[in-house]
Amino acid sequence: MDQFVAMATFVRVVETGSLSAAARSLPSSLTSVSRQISALEELFGTRLLTRTTRRLALTDDGRLLYDRAKSILAELKEVELALSSGRQQPSGRLRISAPSLLGRLLIAPLLAEFLRRHPSVSVELLLLDRVVDMIEEDIHVALRVGHLPDSQLIARKLADVQMIVCAAPAYLKRFGVPRSPADLRHHACLVFSDTPGVGEWRFKESAKAEIKIRIAGRLWINSLDALVAAAKDGAGVVRVPSWQIKSELAAGHLRRILRDHEPAPAPVYLLLQSSGLASPKIRVCADFLVQQLHRSDALGQHIEKVRSAQ
Repeated sequence: MDQFVAMATFVRVVETGSLSAAARSLPSSLTSVSRQISALEELFGTRLLTRTTRRLALTDDGRLLYDRAKSILAELKEVELALSSGRQQPSGRLRISAPSLLGRLLIAPLLAEFLRRHPSVSVELLLLDRVVDMIEEDIHVALRVGHLPDSQLIARKLADVQMIVCAAPAYLKRFGVPRSPADLRHHACLVFSDTPGVGEWRFKESAKAEIKIRIAGRLWINSLDALVAAAKDGAGVVRVPSWQIKSELAAGHLRRILRDHEPAPAPVYLLLQSSGLASPKIRVCADFLVQQLHRSDALGQHIEKVRSAQ
């Protein structure tokens, strides 16, 4: 059994919804398709599909194999294109993930120019406020904020982002200006989260130490834009990236507080799978995003020069 051929057949069965439809689209015989699926189930020692008279359904193991097989076959195609003579031009589908605010305000506006430069590439931008598994979810390029655990991913640092605490002047006039992080316990805090409850904000305690302050927020929203709007209307104290509210601070709509207690900036990385270096579309996308974000200084911080991945 050719495992790559069998995995491609399995993916086609899942996507067409039946063995017979997969056989017609390949094209192949129904017997051959059925034998390849059975051979895969025997190889992995588990049932991949649940067959009924009306439809096919993936088992849990089948879903795992389907996701991995799609990724493996896509990578194999990328390597084939990269090694084929005369096919160094970037092409194919590119999946990018980013936190919703960063993606909407910084990445999305750059994509029109990227597509103009590379007409054979199509882009899918996923705005997700969670950590994605790039292999499981077939993500080629991802933006991530914060320190990274050890992994096999290639990380290119873009910038350092400072989280700041601020509030509307009218709110501070009415309720007073917090002088220390502990004072926030007596203020209305506006918290970015999908799950209301008790949150934590980090602050600098000394040159080398940080503290976490428990925040019992009065308003919880999973949109930083909405939180900033509420803060401007005097609803309370908000903690947001400094680059997001440069204009509000300059116009006096919001006032920065607890500046002496701000924690160390959080790094922003562009992440690639190690196999992505073989793909022209991934290389040109990473280089383009680094270049454009460096040129615009959109994050409001000095963006470090990035060494090319070896």
